[in-house]
Amino acid sequence: MENKMQLMGSLFMVISVVLGALASHALERIISMEAIRSFEVGVRYMLYHGLALLILSMINYPSKVHQKRVFFLIVLGVLLFSGSIFLLSLKAVIPFSVQFVGPVTPVGGICLIIAWLLNIQAIRSIKK
Repeated sequence: MENKMQLMGSLFMVISVVLGALASHALERIISMEAIRSFEVGVRYMLYHGLALLILSMINYPSKVHQKRVFFLIVLGVLLFSGSIFLLSLKAVIPFSVQFVGPVTPVGGICLIIAWLLNIQAIRSIKK
């Protein structure tokens, strides 16, 4: 599980650096500044949680179940939260409607919140 966390954390880091560079250098010509700011929020959350996965991979969780749940919820949360923001930010250049994605963003945020709450619970169990 630690390897999966490290792999996905590294993948999120690489993708966020590439997308951040894209936002800084190419997107300003095709989407509004407001859309770029939103896009950068998605990049930032992906970057933070990629780094978090790398750090969390070093924690000795009380059970593999705790670790798997935290991992799954962070990955799902990033994909839903950041992914939906990316799509919504690019809606001006996407040839089909992406409005249906709007409600997905808070679901991703809730997944991230639950992951961090489960992580707190896991850490509290370790100290006992």
